[in-house]
Amino acid sequence: MTTITDQPKDKKAAAPERPWLAAIKDVLDRPLTSYHILLGATGLLLVLGLLMVLSASSVLSYRANQGNQYAIFYRQLIWVGVGLPMAYVASRMTPRHFRMLAYVALLGSVFLLVLTYVPGLGVGVKGNTNWLNLGGPLQIQPSEFAKLALVMWCADLYARKQKLLTQWKHLLVPMVPVCGLVIALVVGQHDLGTALVLMAVMIGMIWIVGAPTRLFIATIVVVGAIAAYFVSTAQHRMDRLMNFTNPLADPGGVGWQAYHSFYALSTGGWWGVGIGNSRQKWGNLPEAHTDFIFSVIGEELGLIGSLTVLALFLTLAYVGVRIATRNSDPFVRYAAAGITVWLMAQTLVNLGAVIGLLPIVGIPLPLLSYGGSALLPTLIAIGMLLSFAKAEPGAQAALKELRRPRFGWMSSWRTPGRTGRENTRER
Repeated sequence: MTTITDQPKDKKAAAPERPWLAAIKDVLDRPLTSYHILLGATGLLLVLGLLMVLSASSVLSYRANQGNQYAIFYRQLIWVGVGLPMAYVASRMTPRHFRMLAYVALLGSVFLLVLTYVPGLGVGVKGNTNWLNLGGPLQIQPSEFAKLALVMWCADLYARKQKLLTQWKHLLVPMVPVCGLVIALVVGQHDLGTALVLMAVMIGMIWIVGAPTRLFIATIVVVGAIAAYFVSTAQHRMDRLMNFTNPLADPGGVGWQAYHSFYALSTGGWWGVGIGNSRQKWGNLPEAHTDFIFSVIGEELGLIGSLTVLALFLTLAYVGVRIATRNSDPFVRYAAAGITVWLMAQTLVNLGAVIGLLPIVGIPLPLLSYGGSALLPTLIAIGMLLSFAKAEPGAQAALKELRRPRFGWMSSWRTPGRTGRENTRER
């Protein structure tokens, strides 16, 4: 007769789980973890962005605004003040509301893009006619809003065609032609950087819905060929590409911006030279408060500050994927993943240009760079993610628990129809 003690002990006893690991798992398993992580990371990036815009723009603002070193910072603060209520409204909306607005957003963004081609309305900035004059000093960049509109429309389209996505034609039609139209309008503005981000969104959406590998690779090849063609047709783009291969070959000409970006990052050391003490913002580094704000962060906050910024963006990427995978609604999954692809693609393009891994194409860093046209759609997208986070399993019940009156115990202190003495005796 074989007893339990006679059985071979091939398997080792499971090691006890470490307390700190169990605590992390417990936090990650909570229903509102995605909501709180997203809120915290976004808030930290916004505060850091305001601080660095103030520092990086102070010299330029002082020279351009008759001694007022806070003018650019005040404008950014106003944009944040406008964007936060919009993000709050978006966080209170439901997926049904976003789907109702998807076609309106797409048609509206296409209409605004077309208006930039109208003489007197389209405004050219540094060779790109991608700004729209709304009267007075107010100008917007419609292509920034087109990113969000394209994600919403693609997510709604694929959610409607959920049962047909096994057929390649339903993966590409009408999604690719519509995206191609928007990208063509942006390329016509000579804004290749924004067009590359839109291309990344299009490719990302095809990958998110589970396109076959051959179709996905073919799409990348075609998009890459189109991008290479547009680069080869403009001399200034070719100059940037050639400079990318050897950015220090012409530090006084085409390589000026890259050279001073590297210099700022290299002089920051571990802890930086201190907030407000950047030397490159005094005119050596163009666009220090917009496209190259990460260079000023590296100079003033050092490697530790730069890694902190990278960690915050990785946190946004993690929470975006988490929200997409924890929801069962197809629209929510596609929209959350699409927003994540958009923000991370733009972040990679910006950081790649700043540290010399990619050519300089003029893309702002989300939530950190100066500019209302880029900040507003980004905050609305964050609001959408917050709304989707509240749709995760158990999140609504947890929110109701948090919203219970803080002094709700007082309602049970005195039962209606009974005297205080009876209540006290019962206790």
